[in-house]
Amino acid sequence: MRAHINETARHSHSLWVSERFGPTFQGEGPSAGRQAVFVRLLSCNLDCGRGEGAAWSCDTPYTWDWDRFDRKAEGRRVPVRDLVSWILDRRVELMVITGGEPLLQQRRLVDLVVQVLAEGRRVEIETNGTVVPLSDLCRANVTFNVSPKLSASGVATSRRVVDEPLRVFGRLARAGGAVFKFVVTCQAELDEVARLVDAHALAPVWIMPAGTDADVVLRRARELAEPVLARGWHLTPRLHTLLWGDARGR
Repeated sequence: MRAHINETARHSHSLWVSERFGPTFQGEGPSAGRQAVFVRLLSCNLDCGRGEGAAWSCDTPYTWDWDRFDRKAEGRRVPVRDLVSWILDRRVELMVITGGEPLLQQRRLVDLVVQVLAEGRRVEIETNGTVVPLSDLCRANVTFNVSPKLSASGVATSRRVVDEPLRVFGRLARAGGAVFKFVVTCQAELDEVARLVDAHALAPVWIMPAGTDADVVLRRARELAEPVLARGWHLTPRLHTLLWGDARGR
């Protein structure tokens, strides 16, 4: 069973971390190709790929699937001060916080973000868009890369599409603080994206081909390119997959 992080737990100045790595490249979205360091947090409130009819699986199940992975082996509690020191030592402008679902730990995440911003860095937070972000995280030089899940994830609609967080992220996007990124397996799924975009006034929209194999990602990107252009959206690669396949820590 999944184990969710308790926000009221002790050690409020530390985070449950799955892995940290870099410098590398941001592989997805508007910052694709930019040098970045990554902090991947533990735990998620969704279980993509496990439900009936799922067409693709989560590419980081080791952050939440404790039926298949050992939580004690995959994560540890790391003091925020240690993370800040590690990030600043790398002299890279962009820090990407990913997961799992980082906003499950957002009360303790604020301290990390504030300290990194104070040193002139930029922050991107990857999120599935189901948790309302704290106002303390909605700052200048913080961008939320919001990735609502489609039916191909196998997750029930009521769990993966939540109105209030999407309204908040929509307001942030209009102020330049968020973008929306959809993982897509085929052209037919673009109609589902369009329905979500229209229902929740989501923009700007980035489409990303699903896959953990470079050949699959490139083939799907080519299939999606013209339809994405026709809809006025953007197309993002999975640059890390094209370069390094399914390797962790890249």
